[in-house]
Amino acid sequence: MENILTEKQEALLNFIGEYQMEHGGSPTLREMREHFGVSSDNSILKLLKALEEKGAITKDVKHRGIKLLSNIKAKLDSASFKLPIMGTIPAGRAVDAQEHVDSYMSVGEDMVLPGKQSFLLRVSGNSMIDVGIYEDDLLIVCSDQKPKVGDVVAALVDGQSTVKTYVIRDGRVVLKAENKEYEDIYPENELCVQGVVTGLFRHYKRK
Repeated sequence: MENILTEKQEALLNFIGEYQMEHGGSPTLREMREHFGVSSDNSILKLLKALEEKGAITKDVKHRGIKLLSNIKAKLDSASFKLPIMGTIPAGRAVDAQEHVDSYMSVGEDMVLPGKQSFLLRVSGNSMIDVGIYEDDLLIVCSDQKPKVGDVVAALVDGQSTVKTYVIRDGRVVLKAENKEYEDIYPENELCVQGVVTGLFRHYKRK
């Protein structure tokens, strides 16, 4: 059977791959239907059947869906990849931002959110010690993740950089210090959240 995909088949296959990369699983029929703006499942089902017959996808009977595409599974199962270390961010009072790539570090892919961009920042200061973030820790920051109340974020506030907890007070965003010796930060003119902290690395030094 001819394995060349039609334009519509290729578009659906690309959507499935992008969705799997971001979510670690396959989209539902409803999600595929909504993405392509069609009202009936029939057109999607016909495309899926054609993709299966051409060997582009494999049905997952156990989970009533589509198995991970081979190229997506290889990416998600890869042992490690490199993230850039983007300088130092203060866990203290905000200081002038100086963002640059210091180096790169190989990390396991299970340490980051699938399909989203992440980078590393080294911590300077101790304003976040009450949530377990200490001097010289390397924070994993996801730049594609939207912040929610309670998230620890890396942010540019009024032209200065800091790492703090994202909270809302009286309808206003506040960057909360997790150390009673430090004051919270109330943005005056500008706030740009660079990303949400999703993890950290810590090295214990022996003298």
